[in-house]
Amino acid sequence: MSVSKIVSIFVFVLCAAGAFWGSYMYFKAQELETAAARLTLYRSTVEAELRNFSHMPFLLSQDPVVMETLEGGDPARLSHRLARFAQSAGVDAIYLMNHEGLTISASNARAQSSFVGQNYGFRPYFQAALRGELGEFYGVGATTGIPGYFFAMAVRPENGQNKGVVAIKVDLSELQDSWEASGEKIILSNADGVVILASDPKWRYRTLGPLTQNRRAKILEAQQFGHEPLEPLDWLHDLRSQTATLGGQRYLYLHTANLPNSWSLHFFTPDDQAAARAWLTTGTLVMLGGLIFIFYQLRHVRQIGAALAQSEQKESELRTANERLAIEIDERRVAEKNLKKTQADLERAGRLAALGQLASSVTHELGQPIAAMRNQLTAAEIGTGTTVLTTKMQGLVARMEDITRQLKFFSRKGRDQFEVVDLSDVIDAALDLVEPSIIAIAADLHFERPSKKVSLYGNRLRLEQVITNLVRNALDAVEETNERRIDIRLDDNAGKTWFEVVDTGHGLGGRTMNDLREPFATTRESGKGMGLGLTISAGIVADHGGILTAQERTGGGAVFRATFQTTDESNEL
Repeated sequence: MSVSKIVSIFVFVLCAAGAFWGSYMYFKAQELETAAARLTLYRSTVEAELRNFSHMPFLLSQDPVVMETLEGGDPARLSHRLARFAQSAGVDAIYLMNHEGLTISASNARAQSSFVGQNYGFRPYFQAALRGELGEFYGVGATTGIPGYFFAMAVRPENGQNKGVVAIKVDLSELQDSWEASGEKIILSNADGVVILASDPKWRYRTLGPLTQNRRAKILEAQQFGHEPLEPLDWLHDLRSQTATLGGQRYLYLHTANLPNSWSLHFFTPDDQAAARAWLTTGTLVMLGGLIFIFYQLRHVRQIGAALAQSEQKESELRTANERLAIEIDERRVAEKNLKKTQADLERAGRLAALGQLASSVTHELGQPIAAMRNQLTAAEIGTGTTVLTTKMQGLVARMEDITRQLKFFSRKGRDQFEVVDLSDVIDAALDLVEPSIIAIAADLHFERPSKKVSLYGNRLRLEQVITNLVRNALDAVEETNERRIDIRLDDNAGKTWFEVVDTGHGLGGRTMNDLREPFATTRESGKGMGLGLTISAGIVADHGGILTAQERTGGGAVFRATFQTTDESNEL
């Protein structure tokens, strides 16, 4: 082999290695960008979960029944009251302790593992509350052995002679279960570096770094983690390269310490997708180089063939080379098709990452006001008792929480909480929500109610959301027109169930349904919409096995129709 060929091969190998490394770093950056969006969403979820009940101990400390109990009132009466509060608020337990830490009333007073009679004066949250602070603490329950997050607030009656502490315990197991179900690798650690929640249960109560003897003694004194040995976690991480090895497996690694109580959230994602895409890109480039090499080789063969036209052997070799070239060209087309598909997947991943960041921002901004509304309603019930108004307001707050919970897991697919629903009832419920908007613009809305029941197997709340989004879009479309008419039709025939919203507005403007369902695509004025309504609606309809279509209405306006396959479950209503 000549020196020039050896040099050519060496240069080719170097170029291939450079192409692989460059493409790997590019795809790694893409994976880290997506991981950062997921980490932001999980951080907002943890923060909202911790702060959802932070105002509740203060409200309970002002309850007159709590104060009466500290002054010698009937503890059983308060226990019954706390049980109702705990069930309504969705917390694990509420309990009242005297100034020595002895529990005198609890929401679980009738349970076998009752807190009544237990002394929790050694707990840090009790000691912090006695100092006039809001006590916060995560640990394993000393009585139940079940971990939870504790809030505590001091109670001082008007005479100032007695003093006690009211505390609540919040169960975070649902948060951890959702992590485990997602299939992603997530770890939440406290300020000491002890893993308190993790997507893999075997990582819990492991330490991310060494604990001093003094810290171990304080943790043991507070009985924070029961009798757990707090052994080190089998992991190594490199913050510069943003990689980590966990349990012998390599991951891309991101973390954030921007959480209450100096907690840290750690997110691990495999880098095999980045490596696979890098290999695919490198292979494509190598194939292109090979094609170029073959091209020049074929030119050389043609020159030889022209010089030895009468040689049948050379002619046969040329035909063989041509056939090989045809095969290589087909392979190149396949490779180019795969590359285009990969590029399309990357563009969609970018859009989903932006949508995840938007969902994270919305849930973060709405979480606190909704929690405050629920606490204010709870305070109203404590002060004046339950009324029809507060009950209805509690239902509206619960609906808002359900909607923000859907935003938290915007990308999750599934058939959870599906049931057979009457679509007429669903449309009525949606129209109740938008009735103020209908009245505000004096729209003429007609619901052509079918003479028979039209049912569908699906999620009632999400179907209401589709109707609400379509009607609101129609209201926006007809607001500036002379004829403000909206028709809603519903029927099932030929094995299909459908409903449609028809308006006399400005129409689709030449756009197709694919254009309209793109995230952030909107025809509204700036500040009047974010372009997510049809994106969410089309996704919900698709989750129910249906399709959402849009077309121009004859005479002006638009028709949006959702069509579903009629199933056996739908006929069971």
